[in-house]
Amino acid sequence: MFIIAILVSIIAGGLIVFTRIFNFKMADKMGLFQGASINYIAGLLFSIILALFLKSDLTPSFQGIPTWAYLGGLFGVGVIVLSSYLTKRVSSFYLTLLIFLGQLATGMVIDYFISGDVPLSKIIGGVLVVIGFSYNLVVDSKPDHESYSKAA
Repeated sequence: MFIIAILVSIIAGGLIVFTRIFNFKMADKMGLFQGASINYIAGLLFSIILALFLKSDLTPSFQGIPTWAYLGGLFGVGVIVLSSYLTKRVSSFYLTLLIFLGQLATGMVIDYFISGDVPLSKIIGGVLVVIGFSYNLVVDSKPDHESYSKAA
């Protein structure tokens, strides 16, 4: 079961990169907020069709849901708008890494507030990711002929 969770997580990560490209193309043609709106409308329609196909109950129940949980939609729009804006300005590789760094840092902060602790191993892992990112920035900032001549 753990292997399936890992595979599904990897697929979801890949879909996020494609989604970012699709959302950018839509935003490029119709505008950032219009593209985000169409994204959510299409997602809603697909969710309804999927729920009907899977014979799920479509009656929403708002009982027991904390008010702050509704911020997911607001944050989702923010992610779509910011990603669409940045996709044209930052390479897909670096944008994926930067978003991952943001997720990593946010995850550690949330873990700290929930459990009161962030294991040293997670901090070291995060630092290693930042070092790898920084290394890539340095290598990519050199002119092509320098990096190829050193490799040869």
